[in-house]
Amino acid sequence: MHLSFQKIFFAIATVVSLFAILFLAQSILIPLSFAFLLSLILYPLVKKLESWGVNKILAAFTSIVIVLVTIGGSIFLFSTQLIKITKEFSNFQGKILHVFAEATLYINDNLNFVHNLKKNELIELLKDWVGQSSGALVRQTFSSTATFLAGMLATIIFTFLILIYRKGLLTAFTSFYPEDKQEKVATMFQSVKQVGQKYLFGMIILIVVIGVANSIGLLIIGIDNPFLFGFLGAVLAIIPYVGTVSGAIIPTLYAFISYNSVWMPLEIAILFWAVQLISDNFLSPKIVGGSININALTAILSLIIGAAVWGIAGMILFLPFAAMLMVVCESYEELKPIALLIGNKNYQDTDSSNTFTQKWLKKLKTWYSNFHFRSTKN
Repeated sequence: MHLSFQKIFFAIATVVSLFAILFLAQSILIPLSFAFLLSLILYPLVKKLESWGVNKILAAFTSIVIVLVTIGGSIFLFSTQLIKITKEFSNFQGKILHVFAEATLYINDNLNFVHNLKKNELIELLKDWVGQSSGALVRQTFSSTATFLAGMLATIIFTFLILIYRKGLLTAFTSFYPEDKQEKVATMFQSVKQVGQKYLFGMIILIVVIGVANSIGLLIIGIDNPFLFGFLGAVLAIIPYVGTVSGAIIPTLYAFISYNSVWMPLEIAILFWAVQLISDNFLSPKIVGGSININALTAILSLIIGAAVWGIAGMILFLPFAAMLMVVCESYEELKPIALLIGNKNYQDTDSSNTFTQKWLKKLKTWYSNFHFRSTKN
């Protein structure tokens, strides 16, 4: 392929225009993207209801109501624990200020940034700062809540419309292509749908499994509200890398402030690390499978770009969209190099026995065989 300045210019202009549209139209595109993923989850249920003779409008409405009831029931289930934590927030805030003040004084005593800095004065300054910023925080909270509710309402409406007009939308998109390629395009859309469904259903199962494992571990450790922190960490694990760390930091920090023990925060950190290690190496490949078969570099770039364009919503959405983009690129000969860049096939070792886990399993078997041989020989 011959590269020219004109082609490079149009490629860069296309990318810049795409990001400009994503940023400027995010109030519409974010709910529409969530609605697209939610419709993929609800599609099997809607199809099942329609096979029972239910009208497609009623089937779509019923499936959305089931989702809302499930989410509302989950919130109600954890509401008592949330209220309890809210009541303890003022006391929790005071402990954080004291810990922060002591850490600041320790650093200042060793590096001597400010002369004659006293703990009481520093705590009063911190309280004044918190008091001054609380008003702005309340206003921002109301604004964010209003935006979230508006986006949630738009997502529900978009989901309902996508479910009832899905056949017409598929026909309209395939009509953009010549007749001899429409069957290939329909197959591509089917592959994209399967990738999205495998990822979403796999993530739901992973959230339940990780949430139960975290909760049981926290219950054994003895921290308050174990199920709330356990499932909160599981839900945050939707965001790769960042969400996993955040899910572990919240209960660890809570235990560090609320309990006079260094071992409990350490135990919680080890618990979350162990659960995530098992999930990444054993559960995720089995449950999610190859639906998100993209390499780590693409996953990290998806997080960074998603956060820069759409914030937290982008961090959640851009990873499955990257996998869907890979499926689309694999369907076109000109775009297959992009699929190779996004995917994991181009970077995998041809010898499957060279994986990290299998290497260590081989070593353990060898050590055990040698030890058993020496024992029987003696």
